[in-house]
Amino acid sequence: MGETHSARRARLAALVAERDAGALLVTRLVNVRYLTGLDSSRAALLVPADGPAVLATDGRYAGMAAEVCPELPVTVDRRVAAALLARAAEDGRARLGFEAHDLTVEQHTALTEQAAGLDRPVELVPLGRPVEELRMVKDEAEIALLREACAITDRAFEAVLPEIRAGVTERAVAIALERAMVDFGAERPAFESIIASGPNGAVPHHHPGGRELQAGDLVTMDFGALYGGYHADMTRTVAIGEPAGWQRDLYGLVHRAQRAALEAAVPGADTTAVDAAAREIIKAAGHGEAFPHGLGHGVGLEIHEAPLMGYEETGKLMDRVPITAEPGVYLTGRGGVRIEDTFVVRADGPELLTTTTKDLLVL
Repeated sequence: MGETHSARRARLAALVAERDAGALLVTRLVNVRYLTGLDSSRAALLVPADGPAVLATDGRYAGMAAEVCPELPVTVDRRVAAALLARAAEDGRARLGFEAHDLTVEQHTALTEQAAGLDRPVELVPLGRPVEELRMVKDEAEIALLREACAITDRAFEAVLPEIRAGVTERAVAIALERAMVDFGAERPAFESIIASGPNGAVPHHHPGGRELQAGDLVTMDFGALYGGYHADMTRTVAIGEPAGWQRDLYGLVHRAQRAALEAAVPGADTTAVDAAAREIIKAAGHGEAFPHGLGHGVGLEIHEAPLMGYEETGKLMDRVPITAEPGVYLTGRGGVRIEDTFVVRADGPELLTTTTKDLLVL
């Protein structure tokens, strides 16, 4: 992976140069991992517009850094950002970009005061989110990790299906799914699993509790596996016992909306247009107000990353961008339906990474 990380840093250096900065101070830990391979709780990276990058971490991770990214010089200092700011000044980097979405006001104030007091003063300038821009389009090695994370998620769902029945609590289903994902090779669940049964299904992010599943319930399950640092995300809604007519109709509506979104998600498509492909179908059926969230989001080293797929989000899709499509309808006091897949935008059509059937399963 050393060559891969080096190539990522080179692409970032070009973006730094385009934005008229001498270097970028990368402080978001997930971005440091993307650019170096180092997964730690304290690290920062200085990426010059020209010249080699410098990694800073504390003594706990010095040995790991030497092993994971031996090509990088490493500064060992608990004050990782301050150490790299001083290094930028020593190298004559008069304009130092920083990740404004990551630094707190307190941290920014401290760095600004430090920069003003250096022998060679440094101007701190926000550069937007260039690392996140790079992370949005995945290489095939990243997609392979996502594909395995999703395969584990699919296998766990299939294994737990026999346990999803009347009398079992939401919490028990969540525990069974999470245990199965780990048993099948996940590092851990990608996020806290959502199990929402009956009227709880009207709450998009319901926390699974002690409610027992009952005959006549729709049960929405939103879960995913973490594998190799990459996050899967899948939602399926099942019926406990024969569903009522309104439940079948609602499920069919959400299924059609998701299919429309998948068809619209092609390279070059506006993210708002993809969201609208699903949203307009739900709105036409009279449930527009009952779909209160965006269509989906990017996935990768984070469970929610760029691009965001919502009716107010702007941007365009590109080839090799993994995203989710998760339309839902939530009826207060009655229940809800959400169907979600993780897939990769491809020129020849979406590559579904979560492949569990989307037929309404009656358990």
